Amino acid sequence: FGSRLELAGSHFVRPRSLATTSQPPADGNLAKMVKGFSQDPSLQAKMHQYQIVGRAAPTPKNPVPKIYRMRLFAKNKVLAKSRFWYFMKKLNKAKKSGGELLAVNELFDRAPTKVKNYGIWLRYQSRTNTHN
Repeated sequence: FGSRLELAGSHFVRPRSLATTSQPPADGNLAKMVKGFSQDPSLQAKMHQYQIVGRAAPTPKNPVPKIYRMRLFAKNKVLAKSRFWYFMKKLNKAKKSGGELLAVNELFDRAPTKVKNYGIWLRYQSRTNTHN
């Protein structure tokens, strides 16, 4: 019944009375649909954690180079790869032009609702003043 189509001209058109109600967007962006609704930007992760595996390119001198794995924080995948090559250059003289990436994975928090970081505010009095 809900899928009955009527012929209108050369196109099939769903009758108005049988049209389904509008669904929220598939990407979950409800803020665009509801007037006056804004999503808190602090709920969005600004930094993501990536695991990048790479090595220097195989050469006749070193046919099986050592593989390195790094866990990096970056805003996106491109910046994470850039940081990987930055550190590879510093650590073992392997540049992007003479190397290869074996894997790039984003790591997700196992327990996002569990508190892992603590803030400590310390106030003490020295001989001269009170310090925060």
